[in-house]
Amino acid sequence: MKTIRYMHPVDGSVHLGIVVGDDVYSVTDKVASWTDPVPMWQALRALQLDMRSVEERLCVGDSLSYRNLTGEGRLLPPVLAPEVWASGVTYERSRVARNAETQLQDSVYDRVYTATRPELFFKATAERLVPPGQSLKLRSDSAWMVPEPELSVIISSQGDIIGYTIGNDLSSRDIEGENPLYLPQAKIFAASCSLGPALVWCDPAVDPLAWEIEMRIERAGDTVFLGNVALTQLRRPLSELVSYLLRDNPILDGTALMTGTGIVPPDEFTLQPGDVVAIEIQAIGQLVNPISAQGTRAVAMEAGV
Repeated sequence: MKTIRYMHPVDGSVHLGIVVGDDVYSVTDKVASWTDPVPMWQALRALQLDMRSVEERLCVGDSLSYRNLTGEGRLLPPVLAPEVWASGVTYERSRVARNAETQLQDSVYDRVYTATRPELFFKATAERLVPPGQSLKLRSDSAWMVPEPELSVIISSQGDIIGYTIGNDLSSRDIEGENPLYLPQAKIFAASCSLGPALVWCDPAVDPLAWEIEMRIERAGDTVFLGNVALTQLRRPLSELVSYLLRDNPILDGTALMTGTGIVPPDEFTLQPGDVVAIEIQAIGQLVNPISAQGTRAVAMEAGV
């Protein structure tokens, strides 16, 4: 099952919808309290209802066009994630890139890559998340910035994986490279994170590591970078990353965990205002965000998101 959150084209209210092809069926119209996937997931789990039968019952009546909602800029982050966390150096390509950017002779990244304990760090709150289609913003004191495309898992407070989405972890390579202790400044700043466009609910029959992730960066209409990676190259099991996040660290239902990137542009590349970043996992969809400089955000976001 694939769901999105969106602003309804009639009155701008927030809806949760199930996506079937290009059709979007409002769940909120049928259960008013379900404007986010987490309460729906909790209810289905408590009642031990079969997801597919529930989906069939909800996908009736009038529908909206997924393509139109996307084109009109009505998509919201697919879950109201109270916190977003991220994993680092979980792919060989990431290890190589971090070693290239660091100014330290004894690289900590080789040790992180092979260590038992993964690198985990805080990235964003719900209020800091940028919806699909809206602008991520470059850090004003950085001269070397890249997007980081990542499979992201949405988890419950108990560590259950609710579903999967795409994350863009906008990062400053020169700030982190100067000193690894500057990682929070390289990662956490205004409009530095986006999730979307949809949430694919966890299904035992579906293996997300069988998917491939692709990133394309366009500048003035031309493709200036294109890369992809099979998620089988993720070094650490998803369950391991989740279990370390929960160690002595209570989280809330709907927390997002980015799982690291295996796609890094060449060292001479840096994002510029006007670039457009498109990240795609076929089963989930395509997360597209233009890039702009810091400043007042031009597009009003959902209150509290």
